[in-house]
Amino acid sequence: MAAAKKTNGASTKAAKGKPKAMDAVALLKADHRKVEELFASYEKSKSKSVKAKLAQQICMELTIHATIEEEIFYPSVKGQVEDDMLDEAYVEHDGAKMLIGEILAGSPEDQFYDAKVKVLSEEIKHHVKEEEQRDGIFAQAKQASVDMKALGEQLAGRKAELMKMYKQDGVPTPMTRSMRGVQLEIGQPVEA
Repeated sequence: MAAAKKTNGASTKAAKGKPKAMDAVALLKADHRKVEELFASYEKSKSKSVKAKLAQQICMELTIHATIEEEIFYPSVKGQVEDDMLDEAYVEHDGAKMLIGEILAGSPEDQFYDAKVKVLSEEIKHHVKEEEQRDGIFAQAKQASVDMKALGEQLAGRKAELMKMYKQDGVPTPMTRSMRGVQLEIGQPVEA
């Protein structure tokens, strides 16, 4: 009986030491909920310094989220999710990246700062709705022949890597994928 307790205690300790693996969709949905909370906190805040910190965190979270979706998740489900939905997702990410670049370059002292954060929030709400709706990207991905647990582990690993890098070096100016014309990298003109 004492041995059984020890075994149970050891397995409990091991379970506590290692975070529970999430499938890819659960991880991405958890990111959505976290950013929604950050936007809500931003809207309630009256302090410019708190707003600046929240906006920086929002930008970091969204940049990491977009990166893991674009590098890992979307390519993994391509061909098993409607192509036009993925194309729209990339374009929606690029619209958000343009605002993220503006927010990162600004401060709450700037005239349009709060408006940019508000519009980013609205764009993200729309994007999340499209990904999470009943026939959206996530629902289609769950029907795909992709190991969602393994994909979730891959996403979590890349997310942790990016989080560490961005906390150390700061959030980089996000790169757009679908934009042509004025800028491909925010602040950098397109070469002809």
